Amino acid sequence: MTRHLFVDISSHGFGHLAQAAPVLNALARLLPALRLTIRSGLPPEKMRSRIDAPFEHLPGRGDFGFIMVDAMRIDRLATGEAYRAWHAGWQDRVAAEAAFLRDLKPDMTLTDVAYLPLAGAARAGIPALSMCSLNWADLFAHVFGREAWAGPIHEQILVAYRDAACFIRLTPAMPMPGLPRARAVAPVAARGRDRRAELRERIGARAGERIVLIAFGGFDKDLRADGWPVTPDVRYLAPESWGIARGDMAALETPRMNFTDLLRSVDAVITKPGYGTFTEAACNGTPVLYVRRDDWPEQDCLIAWLEKNARCRETSLTALLRGELGEDLERLWRQPGPPAPDPGGAEEAARLIAAYLP
Repeated sequence: MTRHLFVDISSHGFGHLAQAAPVLNALARLLPALRLTIRSGLPPEKMRSRIDAPFEHLPGRGDFGFIMVDAMRIDRLATGEAYRAWHAGWQDRVAAEAAFLRDLKPDMTLTDVAYLPLAGAARAGIPALSMCSLNWADLFAHVFGREAWAGPIHEQILVAYRDAACFIRLTPAMPMPGLPRARAVAPVAARGRDRRAELRERIGARAGERIVLIAFGGFDKDLRADGWPVTPDVRYLAPESWGIARGDMAALETPRMNFTDLLRSVDAVITKPGYGTFTEAACNGTPVLYVRRDDWPEQDCLIAWLEKNARCRETSLTALLRGELGEDLERLWRQPGPPAPDPGGAEEAARLIAAYLP
């Protein structure tokens, strides 16, 4: 029997796609006749590079998360204004979402991790689930909880999440005490192919040279890398958009590999705390050098999990901006490597979703 699932994937970076894609791939294997309609502000080609199952793409977005200055910093003023505008006339917005869903006629709605579609589905009488390692209610409360205007908005967000039949909490995740219907599953991550020899050939890496990927999860971050000192026997992979022409740096687009294969094939990744890069690095055995983002409460559970499941080391933002990374990288590589965790959460989540499908 063909069943129709509407999925809303947040375009707040690439991490939500990294979570949703393995789950949707597992769900498609479990239910081969499943019809998928996906709404997201992400580029369709980016989505199809990770989602194997056929799907209809609807442009648009059911959330905006936070307005970012760059990969590390929230624009508090712009984000506060955006939330007040988003929730002005909230009931009309929910009614419009409900009308959209009635016209689409899915059997169920799934979000990672928008709450508007959950509220719309509840009003339209359509079953709904959400899944993620975070939720916007908790992040909103962390950033704006002391603001006089924030209380009613936070309550509307919480009510929308609580309308879902279940919130699938992907390990590692924030505690989420405000969501009594949360169900924890194992980590979700894609496993890549080791294509080291191919990578080294394509970027012209010398014998003995280690390759370090710079990846900040779909957000740009000006690291002033064109002024970094040379780190002996290290070749960096940086975004092509940085326009850096140095012998010890190559554009990460040059190898023409999907991100997970690239992540598995490098000797380390430099990044910020984020679910997708952290879990995929750990599950692919890639060491992680990270810099904290102190306005992001999810980072604590992510770092604690990574410390148990991967070779990892914190560096400072000062060291990163100066490119003084040689000692941190050497200490990272000297660490013993723990066994790679099993990303069995995709199958667990897929079975949960299938059980809720009418």
